[in-house]
Amino acid sequence: MTPDRGEILAWILSLPSPVRVVYEAGPTGFGLARFLLASGIDTVVAAPSKLQRPSGDRVKTDAKDALHLARLLKLGEVTGVRIPSADQEAARDLVRSREDVRGDLMRSRHRISKLLLRQGIVYSGGQAWTGTHELWLARQQFENPVRQLTYESSLEAMHEISDRRDRLDQAITAMAYASEYTPVVRSLQCLRGVSTLTAFGLAVEIGDWDRFTGSTIGAYLGLVPTEHSSGQSRSQGSITKTGNSHARRLLVEAAWHHRRPYNNPSRLMRSRWEEATSEARTRGHAGNRRLHERWLSYLERRKRPVIANVAIARELSGWCWSLATSTPPAARSLRSIASVH
Repeated sequence: MTPDRGEILAWILSLPSPVRVVYEAGPTGFGLARFLLASGIDTVVAAPSKLQRPSGDRVKTDAKDALHLARLLKLGEVTGVRIPSADQEAARDLVRSREDVRGDLMRSRHRISKLLLRQGIVYSGGQAWTGTHELWLARQQFENPVRQLTYESSLEAMHEISDRRDRLDQAITAMAYASEYTPVVRSLQCLRGVSTLTAFGLAVEIGDWDRFTGSTIGAYLGLVPTEHSSGQSRSQGSITKTGNSHARRLLVEAAWHHRRPYNNPSRLMRSRWEEATSEARTRGHAGNRRLHERWLSYLERRKRPVIANVAIARELSGWCWSLATSTPPAARSLRSIASVH
């Protein structure tokens, strides 16, 4: 089909009514769905991981896929994804761009450190990738001009990526405190380990928190264990890792902060509490205590720290849901636009 949405709409209107449209979520995005919905066409964007597919079907063509989608839609077996607004999708692209830059920066740093390691040069002046470390990197010289050029090129690439990250951080911070997401960001920051970037990332990636409950949001983020049970036997394995991987990573990283003792809230935490509602402060304080106590219980049972941390992240997602849904409805009304099932 042509990418011209006007032609697509004209073709749809030429079909016998009533007409419904379904397509799988993917790189084609949500622009077509928003256009068709605005034109009065019932449109569903299907979640590919939730589609039922015959196990014995080994032939895949566009025509067969379209017919399969149409049959599932008629039977009501299509699980739709939430269709974000154009502004919400742009905010999510900003967060994911920052995620990509973070990965690029990590890889560029690894290239530099491994290049030096191959030459027997190891930094021992304290924590790496600080201002002192970068001054030490700038002083490194090589007799071989080719190797020197390679090293300077790697350093230049790292600085360029770092500058890009800083610009994105500034844009995210400005948007976090001056947009429709600000009330949710303020509430989520009442929990330890949830910085501005983490809070904004969760707010953007999850979007409409009212779709979930405190017990179902962990499953949506892939933080619940897999299970293979039959009869009286029950076997659980690693987490499912389904759903939104960006939000899952943010929660797993934030969960590590709750391992440290929580005696008195830090000055930074108190400053964040001052910007939040009294209910969010109370819930955040209770959540911080509860999550640290859970860490202690896992350590007493000699659970592996990485496994315990994922369990904390699963419970942390529930506390985030509690804080986000306790935000006044008027402040969250803009986030629930265009939900499709």
